[in-house]
Amino acid sequence: MSDITQQTTQGVLQLSLNRPQKKNALSQQMYRDLNNALIQAATDPAVKVVLLQGSADCFSAGNDLQDFIGAGELNSQHPTVQFLYILAQFPKPVVAAVAGLAIGIGTTVLLHCDLVYAADNARFQLPFTQLGLCPEAGSSVLLPNLAGYQRSAQYLLLGEAFGATVAAQMGLVNQVVTNTEVCALALEKALKLAALPADAVQSSKALLKRNAQPLTLETIATELVQFQRLLNTDECQQRIAAFFQR
Repeated sequence: MSDITQQTTQGVLQLSLNRPQKKNALSQQMYRDLNNALIQAATDPAVKVVLLQGSADCFSAGNDLQDFIGAGELNSQHPTVQFLYILAQFPKPVVAAVAGLAIGIGTTVLLHCDLVYAADNARFQLPFTQLGLCPEAGSSVLLPNLAGYQRSAQYLLLGEAFGATVAAQMGLVNQVVTNTEVCALALEKALKLAALPADAVQSSKALLKRNAQPLTLETIATELVQFQRLLNTDECQQRIAAFFQR
C-alpha cells in the first residue's frame, strides 16, 4: 500500500501523505510516487489543480533521513532532487493544507505552492543548520523574497520553530483555521480554482512565476552542491548520528 494516496474530485488531484507511524516523513518511494503523480497530472487535462495534504495532526516531519542518505549522491537520479525540480516547474496550481508538524521539506515545499492553508496547530521549522546542513528547495532565495532577510535569517540560520500565525504574517500561509477545518477549506479553494478556465489560470501562474523561476532553479542547483558537500562533513555526520540516537 502506497504512503501517498491519490483521489481526483472535480478536477482536483488530492495527494495525501499517509505514513503516520513516521509522522509523514518522506521516503524515497514517496518521492517517486509524488513525482509520477505530478508528471502525469501536468499533462492530464482532467486534472486542473493539485492539493497536497497530510493528516489532521501532521503534515510532514521532513525527509526520512536514513532513507534520504541511503539514496546516494544528490544528482538528477535522486528522487528528492527530481521532486524539487518537478514541483518548481509544475504548470498547474498547487494548493496545500497544513496541520501539525511541517519540518524541513515540510516547510520549504510550501514556498512552491500557490495557495497554502494552515491549521492553528501547525508548527513550522527549518532545522538545517542544526543538522550541519544548509537550506534546500530554493528556500535561500524564496523565503527572503517572501518574508525579508532578517526574518528569514532567524528561521534558516537559527532554525527556530514558528507557528501558523507567524507563517501567515510572513506571507507563507494564506489563511489560518482550526485543524478540523483546514482540509475542507483547502479543498474548497482548490475546487474553486478548478472551476475557472484552465488556460487562463495556468497562463496567470506562468506570468506570476516568470521572473522568479530562473533564479529559483539556479538556487536549487547551488544549494544542492553545498548540501552534498556539508552532508559529507564529519560535523554533519555526527549531528545526524546524534539525531538517530534520540
